[in-house]
Amino acid sequence: MKKKKALITGITGQDGSYLAEQLLVKNYEVFGLERRASVKNRANIANIESSIKFISGDLTDQHSITRAISDVHPDEVYNLAAQSFVKESWSQPEYTGNVTGLGVLRVLEAIRQVDHAIKFYQASSSEMYGKVTETPQTENTPFYPRSPYGVAKLYAHWITVNYRESYGIFAVSGILFNHESERRGIEFVTRKISDGVARIKLGLAKELRLGNLDAKRDWGYAPEYTEAMWLMMQQEIPEDFVIATGETSSVKDFVKAAFSCAGLEWEKYVVIDEAFKRPAEVDMLIGDPAKAKKKLGWETKVKLSELVRKMVDSDIKRLSR
Repeated sequence: MKKKKALITGITGQDGSYLAEQLLVKNYEVFGLERRASVKNRANIANIESSIKFISGDLTDQHSITRAISDVHPDEVYNLAAQSFVKESWSQPEYTGNVTGLGVLRVLEAIRQVDHAIKFYQASSSEMYGKVTETPQTENTPFYPRSPYGVAKLYAHWITVNYRESYGIFAVSGILFNHESERRGIEFVTRKISDGVARIKLGLAKELRLGNLDAKRDWGYAPEYTEAMWLMMQQEIPEDFVIATGETSSVKDFVKAAFSCAGLEWEKYVVIDEAFKRPAEVDMLIGDPAKAKKKLGWETKVKLSELVRKMVDSDIKRLSR
């Protein structure tokens, strides 16, 4: 039986690396779109690097995207690449819009030109809800983004819907709520917390500086969320899905759990720093995964306490080396 081919953008990131592992287990031929760089960062895929075929391309360059999709001619394209750091989107709004927003248009346009039969997955974000108009958030909740990142993701989301309805492309968006893991980038608050706790535990730091501890998020475990991406692509009819735990916790809750894992009292080490607060805050996000559970048979199993433990233990082990 001929292997299915999948092309993943953002393959070296948290989600891309887990998805690549899962697709290889499912006997896919996996291709990774990779920007040219003097130093390649493949740490997240070091264990499977030899099994991946890399192809050069950049979401800001239409020609390179079209060439990549034409050369690979994949059965499925998973777009996980983006300028994905919300705080950074305030200092680089144009770049964020170009990559996170228009980059999706370029991939869809390449699929339209090469082969309408290629399936497309877009990584949408709960940040599109922003200043939420209802709780919990569903597939039908109105969007109200509160950052250049959220606005760019919203453009990407709607252009995906537009190409699905206009050209008959199997194009889906997973509206993923916050999902973390040991592979989360160090610039994200959850990994900043687990790394900071590990450093304090090992005597490498004396404090952890954070912004808004009252913000509430719906946190899940990344490998479960990438499995949901694949399930969405296997449906007969392309639809968008909220992927979430349905439970919410504050940043303070995450902090308490992380320090507890290391046997430390968080109040002794955490310093509130206004520099880490957003110009426009998203106060609370909590997703309703009912549709995903009903139609995909998907639901989360890893609870927040276990997720935090995995991250803290991993960072302590890494820094102990």
